[in-house]
Amino acid sequence: MIDRHVTPVGMDAPAVPSSGGAASPMPEGYAVWLEELKARVRTTQFRAARAANAEVIRLYWSIGRDVLERQERLGWGAKVIQRLAADLRAEFPEQRGWSPTNLKYMRMLAAAWPELESIGPQAVDQLPWGHVRTLLDKLDSAEDREWYACRCVADGWSRAILAYQIDTRVKDRLGAAPSNFADRLDSPDSELAQAMTKDPYVFEHVALTEPLMEHAVEEALTNRIQDTLMELGRGMTFVGRQVRFTVDGVDHYVDLIFFHAEQLRYVVVELKVKPFLPDFVGQLGTYVAIVDDVLRRPAIHAPTVGLLLCTGKREATVRYALASSAAPIAVAQWQGLPEDARAALPRAEELEAVVQDELAHQVALRQEPRAEA
Repeated sequence: MIDRHVTPVGMDAPAVPSSGGAASPMPEGYAVWLEELKARVRTTQFRAARAANAEVIRLYWSIGRDVLERQERLGWGAKVIQRLAADLRAEFPEQRGWSPTNLKYMRMLAAAWPELESIGPQAVDQLPWGHVRTLLDKLDSAEDREWYACRCVADGWSRAILAYQIDTRVKDRLGAAPSNFADRLDSPDSELAQAMTKDPYVFEHVALTEPLMEHAVEEALTNRIQDTLMELGRGMTFVGRQVRFTVDGVDHYVDLIFFHAEQLRYVVVELKVKPFLPDFVGQLGTYVAIVDDVLRRPAIHAPTVGLLLCTGKREATVRYALASSAAPIAVAQWQGLPEDARAALPRAEELEAVVQDELAHQVALRQEPRAEA
């Protein structure tokens, strides 16, 4: 007999229970294979969920299109939506999503994307229904709706983040910071560096209290680093705060250092709680040169850039200061949230209600019928 506590040749521990309840040895390579299978199952589940979501969105679009056509061609009034909602709920009592409000959103969807069915897969049909409703609620421009839908898919924004990005006009702010990148970096690197900037940066998690102190703002930014990174943009990772470099026996402290994981470059951030002064560019330029020399690996990393954040700026003064700097630098305003505005933010129970609403939409999405049903 083979001792069950001894691993036979060609087998590796640990043992796993067999279907009969007794322990049986795990074949060599089984654990690795199992992990591969798990990853394959998860990938398939994600693809299936995404395909099912697209079916639901296009079903909703087709219902909205039918309502629109009949109202326009046959003169049906608004009451048809109430009647349709009641009839669909009677036919599909186990399913959510057949409320009059939801049917109105379906009609809005068909009006906003009139050619959705004929032009193939779109960003909007890759979004959960709650995200689509947010786009319809907050945006009137077809161009804006499509832009935010595409960014939402690409960056994986939650419904709350999508609403935040729309409310803070990220489309208008992205790439808007004045810089000297075009003169200091080769193309297309200069375009990539410019694309990661914003103007202004909106840090709603930073309270504006008097007197406004730089160290307090830095602490607020790092204490809620996830919110800070979200505003700085996709790909940005945190390296350190008040990072010390000693040059010729003199200590230099860099406010904040980030690393852009997609562009493979260090980003040196200098934070000011006052309007822009030309001297700030010289100081930041020194820090950029130090980081570029000490931390950057030229064979791997793109050139280090600087980002100067001020509470205000005059465009002409900024332009002249940047022209005199050898370091690639962008200058942007930053905004926090005044204490009185923070007091008006939703309470915890209100935020919880939003979360529960989102969960309900996700459950409804999984229960909705497919287009062919």
